[in-house]
Amino acid sequence: MKNLLFLLLLCSPELSAQKPDSLHAGNPLFPGWYADPEVAVFGKKFWIYPTYSAPYNKQVFFDAFSSPDLLHWTKHERILDTGAIQWAKRALWAPSVIEHQGKYYFFFGANDIQNNQQYGGIGVAVADNPAGPFRDHIGKPLVPAFYNSAQPIDQFAFKDRDGKYYLIYGGWGHCNIARLNSSFTGFIPLTDSTAFKEITPEGYVEGPFLFIRNHKYYFMWSEGGWTGPDYSVAYAIGDSPFGPFKRIGKILQQDPAIATGAGHHSVMNIPGTDEWYIIYHRRPLSEKDGNARVTCMDRMYFDEQGFIKPVIITRKGVEKRTIR
Repeated sequence: MKNLLFLLLLCSPELSAQKPDSLHAGNPLFPGWYADPEVAVFGKKFWIYPTYSAPYNKQVFFDAFSSPDLLHWTKHERILDTGAIQWAKRALWAPSVIEHQGKYYFFFGANDIQNNQQYGGIGVAVADNPAGPFRDHIGKPLVPAFYNSAQPIDQFAFKDRDGKYYLIYGGWGHCNIARLNSSFTGFIPLTDSTAFKEITPEGYVEGPFLFIRNHKYYFMWSEGGWTGPDYSVAYAIGDSPFGPFKRIGKILQQDPAIATGAGHHSVMNIPGTDEWYIIYHRRPLSEKDGNARVTCMDRMYFDEQGFIKPVIITRKGVEKRTIR
């Protein structure tokens, strides 16, 4: 019996989250099944908002994690759940959190709608601080239907250099961009009078992310199937949030010696530096269940031409960093 208990502990995500030494965070960053992580910097802390990875009928709440140094993470439980979003019944996932005018806005997908006759889509909640609790902002889905064939999931809130805010989202091989209004209650029509513009690059499946470096727009997304070992991340570079984006190649994928299914990521720049980090989920080698996913972080580097180098996924993770 004692031997069985030892083996169960050895295979558990809690044990795998222990730090290998005092100088590195270790991967995964924290215990538990968590996926689709978005990272943010609010004040002097790093924040990670992941999906609670479980069967859809149990995936009905969000936890968050904060850290002052990337090594030590504090769990903030149930910062948003279906009790606060009356129209959301199941499958909450892929949060994106952004600060705007002193409030924190939490975008999420809900109900996994498969057509326009089903109720759900992308919602938005709001709170006074990054740890919530978050409350429903508009009382209904912000994106309630399929536009340009994009399933309304995997939302990412983006602030451009000119102060405009956009929502970038989409599953089923299609990606849209839409400009948010000042209250985050709807959208401002684009130059062609439509609210949703498709910006889908070759190979896109889901999980969009956009960041700016040296005045260039790096558009990233996930490829492959999220339950399989081939899940991965590719990218393109453009001159605006609208692209056009031509696929350059993959930069994150499995290492069969470490983990499989590395994908659905976000990217962070340490303020005031040119240090970049990629936060993503992956599947431990001991696991076959599609929901057995853990949140990890590794360094991300660029070459002299500004292209992203392939990411080396590790067990030791990243070194200590603080925000000045």
